[in-house]
Amino acid sequence: MHSPAPPSLRRTLGPVQLTLMGVGAIIGTGIFVLTGTAAAGGPGHVGAGPSLIISFVMTGVACGLAGLCYAEFASMMPVAGSAYTYATAAFGRLVGWIIGWDLLLEYGVGNVAVAIGWSGYLQGLLALGGLALPAWLGTDPMTAARLAPDVLAGAPHVLGMPVVINLPAVLVVLAITALLCLGTSESARVNAVLVLVKLTMIGLFLWVGIRHVDPVNWTPFAPNGFGGTLTGAALVFFAYIGFDAVSTTAEEAKRPQRDVPIGILASLLVCTVLYVAVAAVLTGMVPTAALANAEPVAAALRAVGAGGVAAVVSVGAVLSMASVLLVMQLGQTRVLFAMSRDGLLPERMARVHPRFRTPAFATVLTGAFVAVGAGLVDISAAAELTNIGTLFAFALVSGGVWWLRRTQPEAERPFRVPALGLVAALSILSCVGLMLGLPPQTWVRFGVWLAVGLVVYALYGRPHARRAAPPSPLAVPSPGAPPTLTPLPA
Repeated sequence: MHSPAPPSLRRTLGPVQLTLMGVGAIIGTGIFVLTGTAAAGGPGHVGAGPSLIISFVMTGVACGLAGLCYAEFASMMPVAGSAYTYATAAFGRLVGWIIGWDLLLEYGVGNVAVAIGWSGYLQGLLALGGLALPAWLGTDPMTAARLAPDVLAGAPHVLGMPVVINLPAVLVVLAITALLCLGTSESARVNAVLVLVKLTMIGLFLWVGIRHVDPVNWTPFAPNGFGGTLTGAALVFFAYIGFDAVSTTAEEAKRPQRDVPIGILASLLVCTVLYVAVAAVLTGMVPTAALANAEPVAAALRAVGAGGVAAVVSVGAVLSMASVLLVMQLGQTRVLFAMSRDGLLPERMARVHPRFRTPAFATVLTGAFVAVGAGLVDISAAAELTNIGTLFAFALVSGGVWWLRRTQPEAERPFRVPALGLVAALSILSCVGLMLGLPPQTWVRFGVWLAVGLVVYALYGRPHARRAAPPSPLAVPSPGAPPTLTPLPA
C-alpha cells in the first residue's frame, strides 16, 4: 500500500504577483500609522524625531541583509512555511518549532496592529462625513482604560462590565478571512489592485507634501540622540516584515527557485526607497509633536491646509492597509499549514479545501484569533511584540543559511548570497541591535510566549510529530510536485 501524498497547494503566483504581495504587506501601517509614534514617541519609548529618516535606512539595511538569506533558503526549499521550514532543515525540529511558534506571534499579533491602524483611518473618514461611531465601538479596552476612562463610563454594561470593542477592526479581519478562503490567485488579484491604490496615494502625498517642507522642522534632527534613532528603527521594523510573507507562499509560486528571490528583494528595494522619502517629507512638513496620533500622514496634510488631499489619502490608506492584512494573514495560515503537515499541530490545520485548494480551517482559525485581538488589544503593545518576534526569526534564518553552506555545501542553490559570511554576520548583529532597542516589557512578553510554546511542544508537538520534516536542501521538489519529506531523528 502507498501512503497518501501529503497535502499540497496550487502553484499560481509569478514574480510580479509575488513582488506586489511583498509591497502589499510592507507598505501600509508602517507609513500610515507607525511613523507617528516612532517619530514623536509613545508610552514606554522615546521618539526618533526627524532622525526617523535614518531609522528607516537602518531597518532597510537590516532587512536587506536578512532578505538575501531568505532568498537563498527560498530557492533551495520552495515550500510553505518560510523561516519555520528553513530553521528545521538547518537546526532540527526543536529549533524549527521555536521559530514556527515565533512566526505565529509575528503574523497574528502583527495583523492585530494593522487592523487597529486600519480602523483608526476608517473612523477618521467616517467622522469627516458626520458618521462617527460611538466611542465604545471604536476603541479597544486597553486604550480606553489608559487614555479615555470616560469611554468606559459611557459604554453599555453587561453583568457589570463595560462593553468596549474596536468593531471596525474586527469586521475587516473577518472580510479578509473570507477572501483568503476563496483562493490564493483571487487574493493576489485583489492585492494587486490595492497595491496600485497605495502607491498612487503615496505619490500624491509626496507631490503635495514636498511643497510644504520647512527645514526648520528637521531641527533638532535627533532630539533623543542615537538611542531615540535606534528605538525608532526597532519600532518601524514592523513596517518591513512583509517580505517574509513572500517566502511563505513559495509552495504556490510557479517557478519558486527564481520567482521567490525576485519577489523578496524587489519588494524590499521599492519599499525602502518609499519609506525614506515619506519619512523625510513627513518630518519636514510639521513639528514632530504634531505626528503623535493614529493617522500622522493625514494629520500632517491637514496641518498645512491640504485637508482635501488628506481625505483622499485617508481613503487610500483604508484601502491599501487592507492589503497588508491580506498578505500577512495568508502568511500565518501557510505557517500553520506547514507545521500541521509535519505533525506538530493538529492535522486539521493542514487540510486543503477540495474546491478552493486553500487551508480553509487554518484560515478561519487565524481570522478568529486576529479578530479577537484586533477588537481588544492596544496597537503599541501589538507592534512591539511583533517586532521582537520577527527580529528573532531573521537572526536564526541568517545563521541557518550560513550553517547549511558549511554542512551541506553540495546542495543545489539556484540563488546564492554573495559574501555570505559577512552578510549573515551583519544581519545577525543588526537584528540583535534592533532587538536591544525595544522596551523591556516587550522582552518579558516575548519570553512568556516562547515559554508557553515550549510547553505546547513538550505536551503535543513532540509526541505527535511525524518522523518527517520539511524538505532538506538535497530534496527540492520540482514546480508542481508535492514536497519531498526527509526523515529526521526523533
